[in-house]
Amino acid sequence: MPIARVTAKAETGPLETAIAQFEAAAERLNLDHGLRQVLGTCKRELASNFPVQMDDGSTKVFTGYRVQHNLARGPAKGGIRYHPAVTLDEVRALAMWMTWKSAVVNLPYGGAKGGVIVDPKTLSPTELENLTRRYATEISIIIGPNQDIPAPDMGTDERIMAWIMDTISMHRGYTEAGVVTGKPVSVGGSLGRKEATGRGILYLIQQLCRDKGIALKGATVAVQGFGNVGGVAATLLAQEGARVVAVSDSSGGLHNGKGLDVEALWARKKAGANLCDLKGGDRLSGEELLTLPVDFLVPAAMEGQITGQIAGGVRARFVVEGANGPTTPDGDAVLADKGVLVVPDILANAGGIIVSYFEWVQDLQFFFWAEEEVRERLQRAITRAYREVCALAEKERASLREAAMLLAVARVEEATRVRGIYP
Repeated sequence: MPIARVTAKAETGPLETAIAQFEAAAERLNLDHGLRQVLGTCKRELASNFPVQMDDGSTKVFTGYRVQHNLARGPAKGGIRYHPAVTLDEVRALAMWMTWKSAVVNLPYGGAKGGVIVDPKTLSPTELENLTRRYATEISIIIGPNQDIPAPDMGTDERIMAWIMDTISMHRGYTEAGVVTGKPVSVGGSLGRKEATGRGILYLIQQLCRDKGIALKGATVAVQGFGNVGGVAATLLAQEGARVVAVSDSSGGLHNGKGLDVEALWARKKAGANLCDLKGGDRLSGEELLTLPVDFLVPAAMEGQITGQIAGGVRARFVVEGANGPTTPDGDAVLADKGVLVVPDILANAGGIIVSYFEWVQDLQFFFWAEEEVRERLQRAITRAYREVCALAEKERASLREAAMLLAVARVEEATRVRGIYP
């Protein structure tokens, strides 16, 4: 029996998208009303308005959030985002997606997410550290290696994770390395963590190529979002022989049908350059990139990019979602009608949480692995999850997104049911 199509309003925000995806899976699984309420609602939400001292001696108040969606399978896990467009609803949606992401790759985690309404580019290093340490103090009451383990996300990096780890350690009087992942290796981070999400995308595209009889060498790729996820994915794909013809960031994009020099662009980007200031191709917008005729489209920017209208112009054969929630429900429906195969976010970008799990395990044991071992374990974990999702999709005559959601929701539902409801 085919799974019911996900429906939502034409103009859909991330929370509406996340709830619509969950409800479609819950309907197919015949979840009772009580379990739907439990799984469809975030368990805990912390909102804080906190002061930060600026370099000029003034004080400015910022707003930050930490949301835990579900803890049935283990401690919460999810990144922290610094962005001026952060909203509580966005953080709720991202926390929910983290629950499903952890479950679909079978990690012993629930889902969480954090965010601060700020443009980190406008802050000095000292102001950024002050903000981070104050935000870490505000959320310290609900995070910890057995409670909730943050990680980097948009606008944050390993330096910020080190500040959070140090802040929590100072509060508790001992080094609490496992309180965050995505840290520098010198303070308990894992080798291979920084590039894990992008590398996971590479492994999944390699699997797709094997399954569909496509040669990765020479295959065309467009990547929207040339940051920690998209930049790494584009670089690794180019190293494997793919022809990356377009990349974009918030400043704009570059297109070259013969292929871009991705390694050179990525080196300049990491040094602080914007793509709009670089050469090597013709200018195009992030939206224009989404409609290029390519084999693989990797949306790795913000959520809600591939709407129904945009999806009508998508000419890629495969969409591999590097971002969280880049495709709206109406966009999904259009892509399905066009026969575009979508590898959903909760599977496609799970490389980051898989290696975050490895880092957490290493921190708890104070025993660290070689990078080769991290990569091998990542490849095995994400390939196994891909195979499980593909098998369920075939069995249920479902899309990969529907199958991934079915698998994830069923696992969380089972854990919730087995544990029971505490009176």
